[in-house]
Amino acid sequence: MGRAFEYRKARKLKRWGNMARTFTKIGKEIEIAVKAGGPDPSANTRLRILMQNAKAENMPKENVERAIKRATSKDTTDYKEVVYEGYGAHGIAFLVETATDNTNRTVANIRMHFSRCGGTLGNSGSVAFMFEHKCIFKFHAPTEVDREEMELEMIDLGVDEFAPEDDTTVSVEAPYESFGAIQKWLDDKGFEIVSGEGARIPTDYKELDAEGRADIEKLVERLEEDDDVVNVYHNMKEVDEE
Repeated sequence: MGRAFEYRKARKLKRWGNMARTFTKIGKEIEIAVKAGGPDPSANTRLRILMQNAKAENMPKENVERAIKRATSKDTTDYKEVVYEGYGAHGIAFLVETATDNTNRTVANIRMHFSRCGGTLGNSGSVAFMFEHKCIFKFHAPTEVDREEMELEMIDLGVDEFAPEDDTTVSVEAPYESFGAIQKWLDDKGFEIVSGEGARIPTDYKELDAEGRADIEKLVERLEEDDDVVNVYHNMKEVDEE
């Protein structure tokens, strides 16, 4: 499997360790999607995929319905998606994805987290070049569908990693720009999308000793506990990476 799959596997348990926090973050993403494309999942691709993601994370259906209802309410909060860049201790690069209704509050909090953990918040573009923006899809395809032919078709869509997981489940990764084309292709084929998400994958990793890793994990924990933060990415090499 590709780097995106391995990186996602390594980070997933840490990022989604707190279920209540997970549901809150998915709920924000759903609200943003509804605001942008409406509450009908059949006409709103992003919402439909987020609902699948919520199901994959065992988020209760009523939570999803409440998020959609909040987004259609006149008194709903408007969230803006902002990505922050910076360096943690030991020169580790960070990208932090947020969904916020108050950018002044959010940037102040993010800067504080970096500062208190020996890092610095950078300008836009300061570390983004060190990450590849990928999309990752997991879907079900009938067993009678030829996997080699499917892979060739998906390569034409931009897929650079094709990984059958079992007889019916396939995971693929591609540049994020291919997200819409892949989603449409899967819909046109009638394949069930289990999940679809973005990921920012480091082009290179930096290895630290145990003390250095502890310093970085402290910053990761502070950031992930922030209510405005959706995802945290960095280029520290995980202990279990090969």
